[in-house]
Amino acid sequence: MNTALKQWKEASTLILTAGRRLGADSLSSRTPLDGNGAATQLPHSSQFDYDVLLLKRSAKSTFMPNAYVFPGGMVDSSDFSSDWLDVFKSFLNSPGFGLRSVKQPVENRPPIFATNRLKLGSPIPGEVALRICAVRETFEESGVLLVVPKKEEKRILRSLQDTRFSQHHIEHKLCCDELSRWRALVNKNPSNFMRMCQELEILPNIWALHEWANWLTPTAKYGRTRFDTAFFVCCLQEMPSTLQDEKEIERFQWSTPSEILQSYQARRLWIAPPQFYELSRICRFPLLNDLHSFAHQRATQGCDRWMPVIVLQDQQHISLLPGDKLYPADPSKPTEDDHKDSQLEDPTDDSDLHRMVMSDPYTTTLQITVRPKYNHLLPVMAPALSHHPESQL
Repeated sequence: MNTALKQWKEASTLILTAGRRLGADSLSSRTPLDGNGAATQLPHSSQFDYDVLLLKRSAKSTFMPNAYVFPGGMVDSSDFSSDWLDVFKSFLNSPGFGLRSVKQPVENRPPIFATNRLKLGSPIPGEVALRICAVRETFEESGVLLVVPKKEEKRILRSLQDTRFSQHHIEHKLCCDELSRWRALVNKNPSNFMRMCQELEILPNIWALHEWANWLTPTAKYGRTRFDTAFFVCCLQEMPSTLQDEKEIERFQWSTPSEILQSYQARRLWIAPPQFYELSRICRFPLLNDLHSFAHQRATQGCDRWMPVIVLQDQQHISLLPGDKLYPADPSKPTEDDHKDSQLEDPTDDSDLHRMVMSDPYTTTLQITVRPKYNHLLPVMAPALSHHPESQL
């Protein structure tokens, strides 16, 4: 773990997508967004052949209570344990345990990826440990276990030699009782995740997780806890088995990206700004194979480190992102005006905009005129829905 970070805690999150069954039974097999047992068919949702996993945080959570989030959580010291060297021993001769090299110059890499972990006392590369964390947290929170049997090591090593194509993760089935027992142990102590991998002779499928983004919690938002979070994407051909977490997570659901965004705007659920932005990005790909191919190919380009800077203008919270003409040179040093009403600029000047405008917690619009870096995607910038008082929950 990076103990040099004083303001942020390192974390990993996973945008987990899964192909959905087509046919007459496809609607009844999916979790409705309104929670009333009836499927919610929203415009354009039928164009998607996959769903995204969302988890509803507990109302008692100290960080973003009641929010719908992607699975993920804080990095644990066990994610960087040298004992993982034995688990991945067949991959030690491959740089980064077989992960593909990122072309982004190290001086431009986000610190969460670029930090030399050896200097911090761990032989586990950051990009490996962060993926282990994402796999572990996904298992803890949803019961979805993204692993491969150790007996498939040779096949994995061969497949890693083909950098042009990445196969979808295929679920490794374990009996429900065994999964439940291990999940309880891992929830009790994260180090039990490594013990589980050793005893069951399985490997966290770090190769199925593609680097996507890096978001930092802005100052004075969501309490005192602040996270430096690595975002990964993983595509599954079929919807995996899930197990309800009764502690941190109240419920889980699979929904298309467009359903989530429209349910957010209709005030049926609340998602944080990073979730809104990333879901708007993946809306560019209604087909799972296209998303998977893009995520696999783009991941070697790297990503930017984004810490939103919040300003207030005309009773709207404006979240400035890197590349915006008003984004500060050093966003980690808050100024006195960060949360005060300020005149931003000439409203007719739309040059170099990269921001989210939030009129209220459920009304967010994107204003982007800059070109994304590292071959990434522009979000779909759909207009916010208008709300009538009787439609608000």
